[in-house]
Amino acid sequence: MPFYHTLGQIPPKRHTQFEKPTDGSIQPGGRSGSPFYYEQLFGTIGFEGMSSLLYHMHRPTMVRDVLESVDVTPKLAVAKNMLSRKLIGFNIEPADDFLDSRVPLLVNNDLIFGLAAPRQSLTTYFYKNADADEMLFVHRGSGKLRTLFGTIPFQYGDYLIIPRGVIYQIEFDSSDNRNDEPRLLYVESHSPIYTPKRYRNQFGQLLEHSPFCERDIVRPRDLETHNETGDFLIKIKKQGSLHSLVYASHPFDVVGWDGYNYPYSFSIFNFEPITGRVHQPPPVHQTFQTDAFVVCSFVPRLYDYHPKAIPAPYNHSNIDSDEVIYYVDGDFMSRNDIAPGHITLHPGGIPHGPAPGAMERSIGKKETQEYAVMVDTFRPLMLTEQAVALDDGKYYKSWLDL
Repeated sequence: MPFYHTLGQIPPKRHTQFEKPTDGSIQPGGRSGSPFYYEQLFGTIGFEGMSSLLYHMHRPTMVRDVLESVDVTPKLAVAKNMLSRKLIGFNIEPADDFLDSRVPLLVNNDLIFGLAAPRQSLTTYFYKNADADEMLFVHRGSGKLRTLFGTIPFQYGDYLIIPRGVIYQIEFDSSDNRNDEPRLLYVESHSPIYTPKRYRNQFGQLLEHSPFCERDIVRPRDLETHNETGDFLIKIKKQGSLHSLVYASHPFDVVGWDGYNYPYSFSIFNFEPITGRVHQPPPVHQTFQTDAFVVCSFVPRLYDYHPKAIPAPYNHSNIDSDEVIYYVDGDFMSRNDIAPGHITLHPGGIPHGPAPGAMERSIGKKETQEYAVMVDTFRPLMLTEQAVALDDGKYYKSWLDL
């Protein structure tokens, strides 16, 4: 994240002695162990990428035990896909455990795209993805993302961006309403997730023509500082396996930090659409980028205002990318028979466009009321066994005049 932020207590100069108080004011547990806080560089791309400096009560390196490792590699069903598909996302089965609820659907060497329907909060252990940055999109539910950097509240429509290596827990607000049970879209990215480069100046500041600005970014707040020692289970994902390690101190023992590498949230409702006299191409909806894919947000917007404008998107060929759209809410003008929670996959090499009749009925319309998240990958996607089970089996025929 190219924006500086700081929280808690930090020394006036980095890599220098930072002494703990001597008056016993550290709570709970008072002063213990070394008289100094322990500094940790939390960085990316060796020592050249974005980083933060954290200051811990205890050494962040104290592993007490290594337990089981479980292979969580997605099980592939279709490695070479040439069919446009529609997946019925709300058909995934909920699960109690946060990690068990994750259902990988579309994968390649760059990312895992999936859905999750966790029944319970992640509070009995801690989680760290050491392989990938994570993007969680909140379709249903609300709560708090608790991390060693602080807490981020979230609700419907929020993107949660969690850089690789961040230790976190997630707490959902309780609800007796089934329609409010948590539903998440998640993407695990093996390259860092950034804001689009073309919307930033040479100093990293978002430009005036950007569809969002720094005020829309929610940074961590309410830093938790725990001084407890004992047995703390952290599940770490690395190379397709989930490793269980027991640490000797609480992972949230940070007294302060500063830098550029930290989790944050951004609401799809704060994305300001770019419109024009004629239909604008999908890049105007771009919200995030990586070296291997982009993420776009479709939001309510005024339609094109040329007197002969066709608001529906024109037919186009995905020559260089696979296009995935997750439908969130509203009236999806360009498609027929689409509902919230559906996912469409348009593979590279096959033209696609509005459904039969969509172009004609769009003419004369003034605005759209829709929310959707699109992921365009630069390398082909493969389908997992779970994805095939959600496929309606007939979407690729939906452009026929029947």
